[in-house]
Amino acid sequence: MKRMVIKHISTFICIVAMTFTFTACQQKKQAPDVSGIEQKDSLEKIISQRDDEINDMMGTLNQVEDGFRAINEAENRVSLAKDGEGGDKQQLIKENIQFIANTMRHNRELIKKLQTQLRESSFKSSEMKKTINNLLKELDDKDQQLQQLRAELDAKDIHISELDETINNLNTDVDNLKDESAQKTETINNQDKQLNTAWFVFGTKKELKEQHILEDGKVLQSNFNKSYFTRIDIRVDKEIKLYSKSARLLTTHPSGSYTLLRDANKMYTLRITNPQIFWSTSKYLVILVK
Repeated sequence: MKRMVIKHISTFICIVAMTFTFTACQQKKQAPDVSGIEQKDSLEKIISQRDDEINDMMGTLNQVEDGFRAINEAENRVSLAKDGEGGDKQQLIKENIQFIANTMRHNRELIKKLQTQLRESSFKSSEMKKTINNLLKELDDKDQQLQQLRAELDAKDIHISELDETINNLNTDVDNLKDESAQKTETINNQDKQLNTAWFVFGTKKELKEQHILEDGKVLQSNFNKSYFTRIDIRVDKEIKLYSKSARLLTTHPSGSYTLLRDANKMYTLRITNPQIFWSTSKYLVILVK
């Protein structure tokens, strides 16, 4: 099942890359002859960067997959050895346990690399995040399998000290990897929240002056009362009811990114049709109403 997840994600990334390249090519064909040269160069640079990022992540994914495949093969060799006979079986088990430990350590490093690649890439994929979480879970599963293997070996009076050391190291490394991942996720979420946070206020001229939001005909020029503003998430909050028959934006926002609509009672509602463009000039919105 885990192999299928990785293969599905690999296919998904390839399809996205092909789609992106095809779309870009179509755009290049439609570009005007005069101004199209700069657009073409910029577009080709974006495509090249995206291809490099996807190829890097695909390469790391393949290495992780190869690592888990090698671990499975080594586990099979250990299982055969513990059920077999001969004085050299402890040595064979010991060698394979050491191989498993080294390979799992390498896989942890590759997963950390994959997390960094995805975090720094312009290619954002929720499916890739799910794949990384599945890889972390597979590390946990391998840890459980090794603990079960230790119990089986103890039952046969075969005690490998390297196995105890390997399991202890795995527990520490996996916990550290989870903690690091959780901390980075929290940091990214906080940054993402800040980037998508904005503030708005609407009020009469008198109200705005009282809060120093509007002074001498100028808006947000002095130490205005920030607590008077309402905080919103620009990805979610796209409509603001103004409860007034008169409304005018005092802060600057691109005209094509919003509309002012009236309801049945002639009351205005601000509808933000393109949040990214609307909030690109200012994260503060001030509306004058009567």
